[in-house]
Amino acid sequence: MINWLLEPFSFTFMRIGLAAAILVSITCAALGSYVVLRRMAFIGDALAHTVLPGLVVAFLNGWNLFGGAIAAGLLTALGIGWVSRRGVVREDTAIGVLFTAMFALGILLMSRMNSFRDLSHILFGNVLGVRLGDLYITAAIAVGVLLTLALLHKELELTSYDPTYAEGIGLRADRLRTLLLILLAFTVVSCIQIVGVVLTSALLVTPAAAAALLTNRLPRMMLLAAVIAISSSVIGLYASYYANVASGAAIVLACTGSFFLAWVFHMLRTRVVRV
Repeated sequence: MINWLLEPFSFTFMRIGLAAAILVSITCAALGSYVVLRRMAFIGDALAHTVLPGLVVAFLNGWNLFGGAIAAGLLTALGIGWVSRRGVVREDTAIGVLFTAMFALGILLMSRMNSFRDLSHILFGNVLGVRLGDLYITAAIAVGVLLTLALLHKELELTSYDPTYAEGIGLRADRLRTLLLILLAFTVVSCIQIVGVVLTSALLVTPAAAAALLTNRLPRMMLLAAVIAISSSVIGLYASYYANVASGAAIVLACTGSFFLAWVFHMLRTRVVRV
């Protein structure tokens, strides 16, 4: 049994993949809790798709893929904040317009390539292909995001629960929301290597949504979401090694399974309270 558990991590690429998955899981758990509280799940999905043109442009020109993804993600995040603050269109409308436009641009650029196979790891993720340099970038993003969330925890929590009161005491809820969008863009970029463009929003939202079913306290929600995300990442890595399946999809399905378990527990607890 011990050999079965330890065998996958005797390989360097598995250890690097595990480290990257844990870093991303912790970051997504912390930021994803705010995303769930603020009902920003659609924004997470939009940012995951709008980095595509940046990735394709970087790939076609031989530039750093992380740099291209971050540029596209930041452009979208700032664009959503700027358009929605003008008051002409609602935020969900701005997200829909920019999301579809950027994703279509990415597909258009990809159509110029002879084969999509070169970018399949971007679309669907490849945690086992994470290199040491990628791990350092992921770690830097994780530290930066988590440090920012820690420093502004009270402000972000207050504007998440009661933005009207926060505005009344002098907090700029719109600026904090823009900051959250920027952090979200960086986090999405760090997720892409792990689960890909298609599945990034699931890793960001599903563990936090599962945790929200188990507690209504934000710090506890973040902790539970981190446990769920890390456990799902480990399960996904074992599945990819022993069952020879896509690691990103396995991680997301493990998260989904955790969500349904949390949902069943929540329903049972609710019935017991009613009785």
